[in-house]
Parts: sequence; C-alpha cells; structure tokens
Amino acid sequence: MLPPVCLRAFFLKSTTTDGELCVPAEKKGLYLILAEKMKIIPLGGLDEIGKNMTVYEHGGEMIVVDCGMGFPGDDMYGIDLIIPDVTYLVKNKSRIRGLFITHGHEDHIGAIPYVLKQVNMPIYCTRLTAGLIKLKLEEHGLLKSTKLITVEAGEMIRVGKFYVEFIHVNHSIADSVAFAIHTSMGVIVHTGDFKIDSTPIDGAVIDLGRFGELGKEGVLALLADSTNVERPGYTMSERVVGKTFHRLFTGCKQRIIVTTFASNVHRIQQVIDAAADCGRKVAVTGRSMENIMKVATELGYMKVPKNTVVDINKIKSLPLEKQVIVTTGSQGEEMSALYRMAFSQHRQIDVGPGDRVIISASAIPGNEKTIGRVINELFRKGVDVIYNKSDPLHVSGHACQEELKIIHALTRPKFFIPLHGEQRMLRRHVNLAMEMGMDRRNIILPEIGNVIELTTKTIKVADAPAPSGEVLVDGSGVGDVGSVVLRDRKILAEDGMVVLILNIQNGQLITDPEVITRGFIYVKESEELMRELKEVAKNAALTVIGKRSRDMGELRGAVKSAVSGYLFKHTKRSPMVIPVVNKL
Repeated sequence: MLPPVCLRAFFLKSTTTDGELCVPAEKKGLYLILAEKMKIIPLGGLDEIGKNMTVYEHGGEMIVVDCGMGFPGDDMYGIDLIIPDVTYLVKNKSRIRGLFITHGHEDHIGAIPYVLKQVNMPIYCTRLTAGLIKLKLEEHGLLKSTKLITVEAGEMIRVGKFYVEFIHVNHSIADSVAFAIHTSMGVIVHTGDFKIDSTPIDGAVIDLGRFGELGKEGVLALLADSTNVERPGYTMSERVVGKTFHRLFTGCKQRIIVTTFASNVHRIQQVIDAAADCGRKVAVTGRSMENIMKVATELGYMKVPKNTVVDINKIKSLPLEKQVIVTTGSQGEEMSALYRMAFSQHRQIDVGPGDRVIISASAIPGNEKTIGRVINELFRKGVDVIYNKSDPLHVSGHACQEELKIIHALTRPKFFIPLHGEQRMLRRHVNLAMEMGMDRRNIILPEIGNVIELTTKTIKVADAPAPSGEVLVDGSGVGDVGSVVLRDRKILAEDGMVVLILNIQNGQLITDPEVITRGFIYVKESEELMRELKEVAKNAALTVIGKRSRDMGELRGAVKSAVSGYLFKHTKRSPMVIPVVNKL
C-alpha cells in the first residue's frame, strides 16, 4: 500500500491502461491520457432521498459505493422498503472488487442483505458501520458467507486497480467517511453524507486538511451530498441539542421519554449525559435502539456512566423525576415503541399526565402525517410533548451552502456530479458549483442509470444507460410486487372490492348471481343497490350464454365490464370487480 502522496507518481511512472507495464516518468502519463476512461454509474440516490448506490468502473474492474434502501410512499400499499435494481451488478459480478460503505444509515446500508444474495462481494467500512452491518447479516443468515473488512479513517485500501482512501467527516452518525478514489487517471472524491462540525461530540472534526491536500494534488471529479444545498449558511453543531436536553431535564419533575433516530449515537450519548448530570436513570426500549446502543457501547463509540442504564422493567419502580426512557418511534412508525405507548399497546410503559415526551428528530419527507398522529394522541393522553417546532431538538447531519462551498473550494475539481437529493436539490447544487467558477460543460446533472464517462479531459453521458430502477420488498418477497399489483392494492384501498359468484351447470346460469363486497359499501344499508347489481350481472351473463358461448373468459369479462360501468355511473366509484364462475 502506498501513501496518498505517492500515488500520483506511482500511476505516472508504473502503470499503463492494463496496470502491468511501466511507462517512463518523463512521458508524464501521456499514454494514459490518450487511452483511459472511467465510468460512473449511479444506481440510486437521485431524484429521491434514499436508495444510495454508485458504481465506479475503470480498467475492466468495478467498485460499488453504498447500498441503501428507500422508503415507500403512501401509495405503495404493503411495501416494506425499496432497493436499487442491481441487474447491472449481477451481469458484471466477476468484475466487482468490493462494496465500500460511507456510513451506517439505512439509506446507505439497508439494501445490503438483499443485494448480497444476488452479488456476493467483500464489504469495506469503518468499525461502527461494520457493527451495524453485522446485525443485518446475522438476521439474514449471511454473516459467515460475507467478507467484512474494517478500515479506519485516514487509511487506504487497494482493491484491483483502485486505491480507496477513507477520509473522516462529520455526520449524524459516528464513524462516517468520504472516499478519495485514486486511479491511474486521477482522484475522484465521493463525499458521502457530511457536514462541517467544529465542535463534534467525539472531538473528531472533519479532515478538511486532507480535502485541501487532494485539491492541491489535483481532483479529477467531485461527487457531493446535495441534501441541504437549498439552505444558506452553516448547519448547527450537534452540541446545540445537548444544551437543550440539559435545560429540559434540569428541574423537571416529570418522567422524561426521548425519541430520536436509533443510529444517532452522539444524540443518545447526550441524552445519557444529561440524565446522569441530573441524577436520573436511563432505560431503553425498541429493538433497533437496543441493538445499536449495544454495538456502539461494545465498540467504544458510546460511554455510559456506571449504574446509569437500567432494565425497562426496573425503572418503573423509581420516582418519575428519576426516570428517562430512550425509545424508537421518532418517525411515528407503526409498532415502534413510542407508537405503542401513544396508543396504549406497550407492555411496560403507560403514558399520561406526569410524562414529558421529547421528539428529537425531524420528519423524513412523507412521514409528517404519521408523526402528527402520534403527537396528537400523546397530547390527548395529557402528555407534555416537546418537539422541534418549539425547541432546537434536532440538527441536520448534512452540509448547508457555505459548507458545500468550502468542500468545492478545497478540492477544486475538474468535473462535478451532484448526488444524494431530489431534482430541485441536484439542480441547485449545479448552480452552486457554477457560482464557484466551474464551467457548466464540466458538470453532469445525473439520472439513475446514466453511464457517465470521464477521461482526463472530458465528461459526458453515454447513449446507452445501464439497467436501473427500483425493486420492491414486501415481507420475504423481493421484486415479486410490481406496478400491476400496486395498482390493484390502490384500488382495493380506495374503492374496495365486489365479488360476483356465478353458478353454471350445463352451460346455463342455475341461480341468481351472489354478490360479496369488502370495503365498498355497507350491505345492510344498500339493499336496493345489491339487487340491481345482481340484475346487471345476471343480464350480462345471460347475454353471453344466449350466444351459446363456452368461453368462461368471455363470460367473466362481460360481467365485469357491465358491473364496473354500472357502479361508476351510479356511485362514481371504481371498486375491483371479480367475477367467479363455478362450473357445477
């Protein structure tokens, strides 16, 4: 392994396009410049928040950065999560040298178990990230078959023709890194999620010095987080939240229940510190919270004062002013611990007057209604609820405009590709790069599946895209739910279902059709409509039977069409109509 400062000289002196023959140093890598090409293929994380995955391809070899899940929208009935379409990786699995993970958030690691079942590849990440990935691999029975390599920030790993340097950054989860991907063509900086926090909880500030050194040496391309590009100024330090906790804990006579993202180890650390300073005990509830605290404590990323954390069943015996409960449910998720408390479904904790609930998180887009429902129910029970609208209880883990400008100024890239954001964010980041002096011709506004081709002098999008898209996960089923199934679920959810049972014997309808409805109307109050439905279905069936047709498909189609038309005309609703033909 070569130190970063030696890499440029190494590639110029000793590497050709196939990585084997020597090139005289005095040629200054001319032969490389003429022949080499890098491909960058985003398979997720664009026009969306989540599902982050980017492929780097060079010299016939590939590495993958991040492997995240996406969150289903309100119209994706029954869907648990969304993962990237990795058809391109499956087709090229022999060329993949490794999966590199920037940090342990679900939108960067959540798809790993599902992808590894299709493409087994070694995973390179920092220690805390590895601990969280292990939990997923154990759950899916993949731990023994997966090669998981831990790398510390400041170190570099060689895989094939790639040298990948881990650079420490600040984010809302510990042990986050950016990557400097060194190749014979030059260096590509992939920031991952980051912000610049001058007073981080663990004392480890972002390594801006290394970004500056890379900029002086020459950065071929920058791929950067766009989440907060619309926000001016700087993101506040995590310590601001800690000060709020101390203020809300001090002198409080109520039991305190705090919910936050389970992965935000530093946030949880500040809750524990505030509790200890105020003489309170802490209990934890919620599977993900318990797992992450266990991993973070074992690895040394969380320091718990002796005798501060107690079992959830034991804390109830303490006076209210001595209790702090840390729980999952910051997004209002059904079955989360806070949700179950709010709706009186939690086995150990009943909430009501005398409780203070602190929601230390912001809503992921799309979750506002579910969070609001939980907050309203807590208020209904007489709980004192404190959330971000009234107190600074959450700070972002993403860089605002001035922080992004600093990274652009330090790295001074030749080419730029915005990542991690919705369309408006990506376009705003393009504008920011241009404000920093970049030529628009050197910037690519990417789409999922784009094959972005770089040489040392040019950047363009290839004509043929890579296979890409989204794969829906429903329970144990992966990819078996598509647009047709989702359309049917939408109809069932919005308008319900009408089933018509037709009994046919010797080609004749021997009874009146039977009508069964679910989620459409209340039958006892709609007897007239039910009689008319039977008549419409009967007439449609007799029309087909009168033609002496033996085609049951034609019979079902005629009944469905007639009933659907009648229902829309008279109710302005379009339930799912299912004719069932019994041949007796």
